[in-house]
Amino acid sequence: MDHSQAPVLDALTAYQAQRQLPFTPPGHKQGRGADPRVRAVLGDSLFGADMLALAGMDDRTMSQGVLQRAEELMADAVSAKHTFFSTCGSSLSVKAAMLSVAGPHEKLLVGRDAHKSVVSGLILAGIRPVWVEPRWDADLRLAHPPGPEAYQAALDEHPDARGALVTSPTPYGTCADIGAVAALCHARGVPLIVDEAWGAHLPFHPDLPTWAMDAGADVCVTSVHKMGSGLEQGSVFHLQGDLVTADTLASRADLLGTTSPSVLVYAAMDGWRRQMVEQGTELMGGALSTAHDVRKAVEAIEGLHVNDRADFCGPGRAFDLDPLQVFIDLHELGFSGYDAADWMRRHHRINLHTSDHRRINAQLTHADDETTTTRLLDGLRDLVAHVGQLRPAPDIRIPDPGSLRLEQATLPRDAFFGDVEQVPADEAVGRVCAEMLTPYPPGIPAALPGERLNRAVVDYLRTGVDAGMLIPDAADSDLGTIRVSVHDVGAD
Repeated sequence: MDHSQAPVLDALTAYQAQRQLPFTPPGHKQGRGADPRVRAVLGDSLFGADMLALAGMDDRTMSQGVLQRAEELMADAVSAKHTFFSTCGSSLSVKAAMLSVAGPHEKLLVGRDAHKSVVSGLILAGIRPVWVEPRWDADLRLAHPPGPEAYQAALDEHPDARGALVTSPTPYGTCADIGAVAALCHARGVPLIVDEAWGAHLPFHPDLPTWAMDAGADVCVTSVHKMGSGLEQGSVFHLQGDLVTADTLASRADLLGTTSPSVLVYAAMDGWRRQMVEQGTELMGGALSTAHDVRKAVEAIEGLHVNDRADFCGPGRAFDLDPLQVFIDLHELGFSGYDAADWMRRHHRINLHTSDHRRINAQLTHADDETTTTRLLDGLRDLVAHVGQLRPAPDIRIPDPGSLRLEQATLPRDAFFGDVEQVPADEAVGRVCAEMLTPYPPGIPAALPGERLNRAVVDYLRTGVDAGMLIPDAADSDLGTIRVSVHDVGAD
């Protein structure tokens, strides 16, 4: 296929060259009606490219096949059989994938380190989750993707499961052995979904972890905006094999998706595909070189340690690691990642990504260079020099894996939509949770609707909030109270 083409971008160019006149949404009419103060910030070109997909980018019947050709080019670029664009982020894409595999009350194997969007899919569809336990690092106090043996045990115990879902890479950059999990699923005749939201770049350089389609996954969900050059909310989901049909996947996406997709988001994904096909190996090679230099420089700063393969990979831990996710351990300095991230923004206007009780994360991409990394390193050196300005890390009571794992007492959907009440956090212990309680980032729920809360998890979340942890999806984000099912009054 001719990857010098960019069908969506070409259609936008043609629309403007033809001086077409819209009597359709969007109401700003190519920016003419937009407030000049808004145009001064966003730019006239943005408004000029903001148009309908129907009767804008393409005609009323989509006879030009603009979107179809863009999706076919994307599929060809990554050797998938089918590709679908989404302008609603991977949060929608992963739900569409789940609904393509399992329905109400049917079982789906799900790694318990799944993103909250997966849990939302369980709630919407009424799917019965069979949780697969992640590999827990007791020393570093973080979870890596479940191993193949955990999926094997779950498949043996639940032969009626309709499929499996694994998150890889995790927000910590650690990767599952997707090939082994896919082989286990296919031996049972069921599909594997991979939430690879953090892996858009993986197909474009041999020194990066193997991406899901190459490892044998049936459906792969990718956020182009996370590690690629797409605009926010740009997502693609890829399909191969015959265990899930393209018609089924498309119909589930249509059920959930917007009828007003952003052509701007389509265009950015289309252009990113062309960029990666033409320059991806060179760009990703440069990013890997930059990451190597940054890791080495951070490691040389006294008191900082960069987590590498020796920390995250090996028996009982992760299968592989994306080196572009630079996690910096602050344990020796004695303050939390939450406070460090806030300090870096306040004093250096540097926004870090994931932060937790002992780590901060600088996410590198092909867009970074010596200018950006020098500023990062200068900020980190200044952070260490001002260690006395940060409070000692508060005591976050992180439970052991046994206490962190909660009993799934009811279906997530039943608890979420059932009769609920808000009770003081201490009184919620022993009750069935009716909301998601998700430290964010990275967005992996500590408690789900339908899970029975215990003292260890409640204490973990409350002490985490005191230390700076954010739980934005809780009805009470300070976690003074927790929403629980009224039908569980008096439970132990």
